[in-house]
Amino acid sequence: SHQGSFFPSRRCAKMSHRKFSASRHGNLGFLPRKRAASHQGKIRSFPKDDASAKPHLTAFMGFKAGMTHIVRELDRTGSKAHKKEVVEAVTIIEAPPMVVVGLIGYVRTPRGLRPLTTVWAEHLQEQVKRRFYKHFAASKKKAFAKYAKQMASEDGKKSFDEKLKRIAKYCPVIRAIAHTQMDKLNLRQKKAHLAEIQVNGGSSADKVAFIRAHLEKEVPIKSIFEQDEMIDVLGVTKGHGFEGVTHRWGTTKLPRKTHKGLRKVACIGAWHPSRVSWAVPRAGQHGYHHRTQINKKVYRIGAGYKTGEDGKVDTNNASTQHDLTAKPITPMGGFPHYGEVKNDYIMIKGGVVGTKKRVLTLRKTLIPQTNRRSSEKIDLKFIDTSSKFGHGRFQTVEEKKSFLGILKKDKEAEA
Repeated sequence: SHQGSFFPSRRCAKMSHRKFSASRHGNLGFLPRKRAASHQGKIRSFPKDDASAKPHLTAFMGFKAGMTHIVRELDRTGSKAHKKEVVEAVTIIEAPPMVVVGLIGYVRTPRGLRPLTTVWAEHLQEQVKRRFYKHFAASKKKAFAKYAKQMASEDGKKSFDEKLKRIAKYCPVIRAIAHTQMDKLNLRQKKAHLAEIQVNGGSSADKVAFIRAHLEKEVPIKSIFEQDEMIDVLGVTKGHGFEGVTHRWGTTKLPRKTHKGLRKVACIGAWHPSRVSWAVPRAGQHGYHHRTQINKKVYRIGAGYKTGEDGKVDTNNASTQHDLTAKPITPMGGFPHYGEVKNDYIMIKGGVVGTKKRVLTLRKTLIPQTNRRSSEKIDLKFIDTSSKFGHGRFQTVEEKKSFLGILKKDKEAEA
């Protein structure tokens, strides 16, 4: 009889499901796991436009320098750590000002956005011209030469104004074309990264006027983001090459005495259907995938080094109200595999995708965050600048000297 089903045993009361006890390994939501088409983070969608706001850019690009940690007082009512000091990991992204060099207008169609026309600035730097060549050194370096000549003439200026009027009249979506400044960084690469950055706020005419006012000018990161804001980070993850199923999908290793290796999937499918399903873990490319990380909190937007009238360089951009020591954000000995951060930087809570030196795209969040954690005001007490290469014990060179005293090498240098 079926009486037993009405009186479940204690064992049945803890009913589970295979999806909990032996859930599948690896997420199928990120297929295909292949190498990213582009090295830089591609923005596939921008925040919703709000005509009542002032025209503003919605994204920026920076370079991952490394990580450190900070100490702050938590302001989270209800938490056990409320009003207590917490230590949190942060990522430093160096973000020199970007240069606006053009704009592009899009019209809406039943099949999505269609570019109407593109307008470029009269003068382009060499670092952005490099982007239009595969091998700049061997080229004739003639990119935009005719365009610049045309722009200098009366007809060219007239055509420029007409294009802007067309964009203002027909295009609801207008994006600025901006590039990074590689000459401000201590990287080998000379070729600038070019990106379309949507302008939100105001009417189409306001947007065009906003971009035109910024053509050939630098745009600093502090004009786009602010402290305590929640932003998204887009980039390409660290590559690990061709990798087996155990590491790539996290599948269970087979028993010790398994024939022909144990870091494998034993059964890759039934006899019929006589083909391998797409959902079965297989070996292949691991890493160097395009990813978007949402809701990363901005802890600080720091200014770069400044040279005073007396010629002295002010490197103090990591001190706080509680720690008044004048020190740069760069840890002692530099960020490993990166070096010194001399330009503006943005400090973000937690880790971000990619390896050091990788270009990252920072975007305003698509959905404005309203929860308490996102609206929390951040008051940093201390930023760690000890060496990240070994056991860092000192925050500054002066602190190290005062602790160790005069060394043999110091005496030799004096002599």
